[in-house]
Amino acid sequence: MRHKVAGYKLGRTTSHRRSLLRNMATSLIVEERIETTVPKAKALRPIVEKMVTLGKKGNLQARRQALAYLMTDEAVNKLFETIGPRFGDREGGFTRITRAGWQKGDGAEKAFIEFIGSEKLIEEKKEKRAEARAKRAAETKKAMEEAEAQQAQHDGGVEPAKDEDKKD
Repeated sequence: MRHKVAGYKLGRTTSHRRSLLRNMATSLIVEERIETTVPKAKALRPIVEKMVTLGKKGNLQARRQALAYLMTDEAVNKLFETIGPRFGDREGGFTRITRAGWQKGDGAEKAFIEFIGSEKLIEEKKEKRAEARAKRAAETKKAMEEAEAQQAQHDGGVEPAKDEDKKD
């Protein structure tokens, strides 16, 4: 008997589930790592594995099939230009699911799903964000100092009228 072998329903209608998985697959290809719940990650894994296999083929038919499923041209280009060649010699197992604790609110188990070997890219993104954050903080600090200097100059340049000056 084949009872309960239909796959992951995720408590959604067919169209909603398909849209969810298409969006998640697109996001995973673009970002290379996303955080979601464990059942969604397990449902997403075979879809992304098939997309990477299409990326490895690299022909026009495979590109058209990927375009039909993925949501953006950016994702398709990244799939065929970077991700496909990266896994060219690998037969399968392109993704990894890492459990990451529990979600506040409903207590669902969270997980990261990512491509194997994407650690370097994720570290580069973190470094860029840290640099941008430091730069913004420096600009904000400089702007605050300039505003304080202007305020001090404004307050120092115009003295408040004294009682003696008012009498004259």
